Amino acid sequence: MPSRRTVLAATAGVTAGLAVGTGTDAFGADDKKLRALVARMTIEEKVGQLFVMRVYGHSATDPDQADIDANLKEIGVRTAAELIAKYRVGGIIYFTWTHNTRDPRQIAELSNGIQRASLAQPRGLPVLIATDQEHGAVCRIGRPATLFPGAMAMGAGGSRTDARTLGRISGAELRAMGVRQDYSPDADVNVNPANPIIGVRSFGAGPDAVGALVAAEVQGYRDAGVAATVKHFPGHGDTAVDSHTGFPVITHSRELWEKLDAVPFRAAIAAGVDSVMTAHIQFPALDGSGDPATLSHPVLTGILRGELGYDGVVVTDSLGMAGVRTKYGDDRVPVLALRAGVDQLLDPPEPDVAWHAVLKAVQDGELTESRLDESILRILRLKSRLGLLDRPYVHEKDVGRVVGTGQHLAAADRIAERTTTLLVNEGGLLPLSRGTHGTVLVVGADPASPSGTTGPPTGVLAAALTELGFAATALSTGMDPSAADVDKAVAAARGADAVVVGTYNVTAGSGQQRLVERLVATGVPVVAVAVRNPYDVARLPSVKACLATYSWTDVELRAAARVIAGEVAPRGSLPVPVQRADDPARVLYPIGHGLTY
Repeated sequence: MPSRRTVLAATAGVTAGLAVGTGTDAFGADDKKLRALVARMTIEEKVGQLFVMRVYGHSATDPDQADIDANLKEIGVRTAAELIAKYRVGGIIYFTWTHNTRDPRQIAELSNGIQRASLAQPRGLPVLIATDQEHGAVCRIGRPATLFPGAMAMGAGGSRTDARTLGRISGAELRAMGVRQDYSPDADVNVNPANPIIGVRSFGAGPDAVGALVAAEVQGYRDAGVAATVKHFPGHGDTAVDSHTGFPVITHSRELWEKLDAVPFRAAIAAGVDSVMTAHIQFPALDGSGDPATLSHPVLTGILRGELGYDGVVVTDSLGMAGVRTKYGDDRVPVLALRAGVDQLLDPPEPDVAWHAVLKAVQDGELTESRLDESILRILRLKSRLGLLDRPYVHEKDVGRVVGTGQHLAAADRIAERTTTLLVNEGGLLPLSRGTHGTVLVVGADPASPSGTTGPPTGVLAAALTELGFAATALSTGMDPSAADVDKAVAAARGADAVVVGTYNVTAGSGQQRLVERLVATGVPVVAVAVRNPYDVARLPSVKACLATYSWTDVELRAAARVIAGEVAPRGSLPVPVQRADDPARVLYPIGHGLTY
């Protein structure tokens, strides 16, 4: 691995002395050094600094053949090293599906390989490596890294201390693996139960509560030397359309936006957030042009930079999503995003098209070189504050000392215990007694692990209950159980003292709803565990006990098992209201509802 002196020499000595803490507030001597870096770049290098691209493979130089083939097909290069050499990218995003995240040590090696490839280029600069490590429902790096409860679970816990701890530990582990920018936390206020893309990724429906937890998590990531990224500006919480597949329209008035959507973003900015991600949504009250917010000068420059006073890095959501591609072609989207005020262009679907479109826009005069310089300076300030310009490499020995330590895992378990929410407990069914309910059948949905490394939920719950002294068995009945699946579960339930059924987004008349009703009809006590949306409880009126975990990773499910067994008391409370299934205008359980024992 190159020495610190070698790294500084690779950046022409201009950045010598820069370290963590000299970043977005540094407009003195260090800023002059950064401006000197910008001045030495070619136009092509400047264009590259604006892009955060995906690349397939576990290695920067020696990926598997299937990943080489995917890179050639989608990007026109074989490896991450070739991507950097061709486009001089300023950032790379890690995904599970691009095979970047096999295990922590491999991730660290990949990060170092990316930095070596970039610093080997003329006037080479370190790469800002990013990922979506929200925890809960969206998590790109799985076990043995520490996995925490997701945002809505943290909202149920309501602890700023816990949110800051999450950011600090998650940030420390990401940094040890070479990831310096996390696209988290989600600052959307989820006021629409039908929201298909945010939902449990939000801290809740109360703007002040969401803002407090967003700010705390941002502070935790800053403590760890990792850039937090709040999203999705100007607010994606009230939509029934997924911007990955459609073009959502937010109908809030300007006044409502100020009172609801803007609150967590203001809190994040006050907490010193390093980057803000845009939303591919139409928000007519803020911009009547019909453009998505990602391409809106009134939203990004007028409101975010002008009114909210934010001068940090602005990054787009993925440019491959339908919400940003509906109105304009892939060659126009990156240019319009830069004109709107964006700094980083994330994951264009056709990188070559996007890169050349920006270059042509500069050559044709549609984008000035000084406009590019503004964004590049913000990006370099962030890289400087994170210590990348001084120490771009990570030490592999730190991976084992930092990632997934016993102390970190124990902290995640304790935090999860404070989030589990008891919604229903008729007749004091919970906690279950080992003496009277010693034999437990665990059935229900087994959604795929958010990180690819946990679950299945029925198996995790059964194993956890067994460890707590119950005789528990698991029977997966799937996301939409058939009549045969239901019959099998009912037959198995007749030999149990109690049934725990995991539910996942229950809808009226669904197989999951029929399963629960048939199980209740056996007379065996049934405990429902809503493993994603707490709204499931409204569709399960016959159950005597119902818990909400807000996600289905192991840490939340194990905490639920401890609550069911009475090892810990439930302490969470709803961060969103649950409406009645038969009359959505009426609230069944309000914000703050949560039972205990």
